Amino acid sequence: MHIALRAVHDSDLPVFFRQLNDPEALRMAAFTPADPADRDAFDEHWRKIRASSAIVRTVLGDGDVVGSAAVYGEPGEREVTYWIDRAFWGRGVATAALRALLAEVRDRPLYARAAADNTGSRRVLEKCGFETSARARGFAPARGEVIDEVVLHLAE
Repeated sequence: MHIALRAVHDSDLPVFFRQLNDPEALRMAAFTPADPADRDAFDEHWRKIRASSAIVRTVLGDGDVVGSAAVYGEPGEREVTYWIDRAFWGRGVATAALRALLAEVRDRPLYARAAADNTGSRRVLEKCGFETSARARGFAPARGEVIDEVVLHLAE
């Protein structure tokens, strides 16, 4: 599968909204909006993201929208985030998308966070050079409880 990144189009947002409301993806991501089914809140969130200094990309797999990837935050504290449609998990899509994003965004250091039990996401980050630098606990709206998370960094 050929993975590419491009700017987010308005037509991508319904796909992102559907992806956000996959129950298994929500559980794995854990740190999600309090009410992912609130379309107005979703639209407002994306309006703010697209108007900010964040670098936000649509992930394409063979030309189809399969997710999103972004870098956001202040220099020296910037974080990466990504969301890949569950139908594409385990196929190298997230790793390829993150590598493409890291090639585009040369700022370092970069940080990432993942639920401690989200081994798939942790593997993606590690394959892209991120190393665990801290552990934390936080309330995960998708799980309705406080859970462990890992903080990873990319220094080079």
